[in-house]
Amino acid sequence: MINMIQYLEQNPKLVTLLKEKKASLIGVTALEQKAILDSFDEDVCLENRVWY
Repeated sequence: MINMIQYLEQNPKLVTLLKEKKASLIGVTALEQKAILDSFDEDVCLENRVWY
């Protein structure tokens, strides 16, 4: 999962495609995909990007 998030950080266009439902993450449940996409939502992210 960490590798996937790192890949998405390096490829923000893919995040956009995922949000527009023009791409999907194979092997990831709908709930996991929602959590991943929510983590890229600017309203949810912390300024310093620290996760607890």
